[in-house]
Amino acid sequence: MNDFSQNGIVANLHDFSFKRTKHIEDELLNFSKYNKMELILPCLYSELEGSALPKIVDEISKAKYLNHVIIGLDRADKKQAMEAWNFFKKLEIPHTILWNDGPGLKKLDKELEVNSLAPSEPGKGRNVWYCIGMALARGRAKAVALHDCDVLTYEKRMLAKLFYPVVNPSFNYEFCKGYYPRVAKGKMNGRVSRLLVYPFLLAMEKVVGRNDYLDFMKSFKYPLAGEFSFKSNLLSELRISSDWGIEIAVLSEIQRNYSSNRVCQVDLADKYDHKHQEPSFENVDTGLSRMSIDIIKTIVRKLATHGYSFSEETFRTIKATYYRSAIDMVDIYKSDAQMNGLYYDYHLEEKTVEMFASNIMKAGEIFFENPMDTPFSPTWSRVNSAIPDFLLRFRNTVEEDNRKYAKK
Repeated sequence: MNDFSQNGIVANLHDFSFKRTKHIEDELLNFSKYNKMELILPCLYSELEGSALPKIVDEISKAKYLNHVIIGLDRADKKQAMEAWNFFKKLEIPHTILWNDGPGLKKLDKELEVNSLAPSEPGKGRNVWYCIGMALARGRAKAVALHDCDVLTYEKRMLAKLFYPVVNPSFNYEFCKGYYPRVAKGKMNGRVSRLLVYPFLLAMEKVVGRNDYLDFMKSFKYPLAGEFSFKSNLLSELRISSDWGIEIAVLSEIQRNYSSNRVCQVDLADKYDHKHQEPSFENVDTGLSRMSIDIIKTIVRKLATHGYSFSEETFRTIKATYYRSAIDMVDIYKSDAQMNGLYYDYHLEEKTVEMFASNIMKAGEIFFENPMDTPFSPTWSRVNSAIPDFLLRFRNTVEEDNRKYAKK
């Protein structure tokens, strides 16, 4: 059962289940007459072979208020890209595919790299960055939403609720973040949010002191949710991380550039399940271990831009403070799970906390090795300033790929 809670920093828009999906969609259809909506879907080729994406495509096809869908396709060779174009033919909304590994886009990426404007590494952040560039190049959307392609419990109501706050003309929100309970198949999920992000933010507050940035980040019920929506005027100045810190980086940029009364979070679903990453206890380059390091680096670098300094001693203090907070959280989640009849692996939870604590020091080492590193991709405004015709050529290349391969 939902509640009425508000934290006073960003608006919590609840779902009390009184408004039918059709009513929301009818309103969105009316709004779409003067607020064109486009959806970004960053995906891997492997997700076309999974069980989530086919249902997502079916549900999106019912969203008649959508003007366009931009699909970012990663890790696909030519044969796989052709299969992707065939796969998305069943999407009954006008759409464009960005074949990020295709020769046309790789050539343009190389041009950006020569000018020190390309995203620093492959991954979801890079994929999303290029999709945002396509939305800007098209120049038609008034609002853009983004969500992942591995959501097993996806329903069209989620998309409608994600768009609604930023397109309803009686609202003043520029940015909307989704949230939902991470409980599925009789157990708690969302380990990185539960066991890293929340206790890490608490530890940072104790060590560096309370500040507006930490207050803002702590206000989100599920900061690592991959679902956001924006007014399109935000996109050209948005700097996002090209690594696994993308969700934290987006929130950080929103906090830097916009008043919190222009930001909201919306309850998207009663249940939510997607592909789960392995903890990767023995390998810091994959799974939750890699993700945790990227998230820690993003938060630390953001605080550094606010004037906070970090030493090795600071990181040791943060680690110790984090560990105490996280272990307390483990006990709380254990009680919560038992109260709700959920399976809870106490040993695995504590082992995960120990890995995250160790990774705080690893993230610190990376920070000290390269304190001037800029993991954020350049803004599209900067790209446009440096290469004024780039977006036009980018759009022409993408559209040529779609003309060429969609027919085959």
